[in-house]
Amino acid sequence: MKALGVIVEYNPFHNGHFFHIEAAKQEDKPDVVIAVMSGNFLQRGEPALVNKWYRTEMALLGGIDIVIELPYRFATQKAETFALGSVSILNALQCESLCFGSEDGVIDTFFKTRSFIETNKDQYEQSIRQNIKNGISYPTALKHAFTELSPKEDMVNLSKPNNILGYHYIEAIDKLKSPIKPFTIKRKNAEYHDEHFSSETIASATSIRKALFSNSPSQDIHRFIPSSTQTLLLKYFQTYGNFHQWENYWPLLRYRLLQSTSKELREIYEVEEGLENRFKNMARDSVSFHEFMQRVKTKRYTWTRLQRACLHILTNTKKIEMLSDELAPSYLRLLGMTETGRQYLNERKKDISLPIITKIASFQDHPDLALDIKAAQIYSCGLPEPYQSMLLKTEFKQAPIIIQSKKHP
Repeated sequence: MKALGVIVEYNPFHNGHFFHIEAAKQEDKPDVVIAVMSGNFLQRGEPALVNKWYRTEMALLGGIDIVIELPYRFATQKAETFALGSVSILNALQCESLCFGSEDGVIDTFFKTRSFIETNKDQYEQSIRQNIKNGISYPTALKHAFTELSPKEDMVNLSKPNNILGYHYIEAIDKLKSPIKPFTIKRKNAEYHDEHFSSETIASATSIRKALFSNSPSQDIHRFIPSSTQTLLLKYFQTYGNFHQWENYWPLLRYRLLQSTSKELREIYEVEEGLENRFKNMARDSVSFHEFMQRVKTKRYTWTRLQRACLHILTNTKKIEMLSDELAPSYLRLLGMTETGRQYLNERKKDISLPIITKIASFQDHPDLALDIKAAQIYSCGLPEPYQSMLLKTEFKQAPIIIQSKKHP
């Protein structure tokens, strides 16, 4: 069976994601589609709108056959590490191809850009270091360094978020010497960060979440999401009484900041260069997470970079836990599958080198899985009781979701 891989967050699964899967299938003609999906916390340092089990079911009903969780140690990292962890999993599962959405939409320009940067690697990295030293944020430093190289051919616009991820996917394939063949589908209509609806049927996940959190429920999102997603979002809200956003966790984060010493905060991953003191000072007078972030924001650090630092403070995740000697995931946590996905795993199980985890009880001593379990427990704290206790139990009791036959979403 031929396997196509995708790397996703589905926060939540929407029509743009469905379009991406269908377009990828049409081009690649796979027998099975495998998704590596972030867990309850995401790459930009945010809590997922709904938990990973609901997002897994959305994915399976939307055209995915196997969903594997990307461990917290990779899911909440900069693009380079996020990509390396994700591609490693797809490689272990013997995917023949990887399809990613991008603003550029032409795979050849990604290959040209990768080759150009690799050829000029020393000058590129030196320029990045100098730009950061001058107080510029990491993404802006990358952009400036690339511009300074003055490429003669058309290259990928590395200021766009999905282009950046796509570049790092190709970089990861090179580093792993993987036989995976990447290709890209151009993002349709909505930009990644769009906060407003700009199309009749396609909207960004950001704009959908904004509508869900809005005090104006008249903003109807049904045009932008499959009916299966709409049903599951309603079910989640009815079951747990709320969706997840940073404001839910602000009292917990504020407590962590105010009760921790500066020395303790310096041990947390991504807290460096005096951020611990800035965070503590701004936490005293901030009444919301948004206000806090506006106070701590600087030109040197992006909002995303600061959010990730806040997330690691919230989960008390230390540098020593994230800077592991293991550069790639060492297990595959199965969140869900269709019958087609089950058939593929049965067919390939002898050739898959990493253990596939369906029950965490026998494997939870693994440091990466322990991080995932801790993150899931903290995630549940964003809800009031009795919903918090209900959600807390799912990490240990929920078996992989199995969809007997896929329905059109």
